[in-house]
Amino acid sequence: MSKIYKTESEWKEELSDIAFDVTRKGGTEMAFSNDNFPKTPAYFKCICCKEILFNSVHKFESGSGWPSFFKPENASKIVEEEDNSWIMKRTEIICATCDAHLGHVFPDGPDPTGLRYCVNGAALEREEK
Repeated sequence: MSKIYKTESEWKEELSDIAFDVTRKGGTEMAFSNDNFPKTPAYFKCICCKEILFNSVHKFESGSGWPSFFKPENASKIVEEEDNSWIMKRTEIICATCDAHLGHVFPDGPDPTGLRYCVNGAALEREEK
């Protein structure tokens, strides 16, 4: 899939208010407000461009209140950037196709990667396998 560019008004027309705030403005949804995805096998796609980013086989219960994965489906679909916007240093994760803010990745996840991709549920769309 090639890079997707849209105006702010185009994104606003297509996305819910929370999805727009999270993906286009770098917001964060409240913990425990959007990790209610069914446990059946599925892919998790970017809400903006529909690119497959995560797989349910890599999802785990982190207790953080946000959907968590120990790895992306395809690492080339996720861009990581340093984020110093809060008191701590974090690594932001962004969709490589449309530049949507997804969440952050932390080094406190389970084996085999030790990573926790902490993703805003509003940034994801679930597709049954």
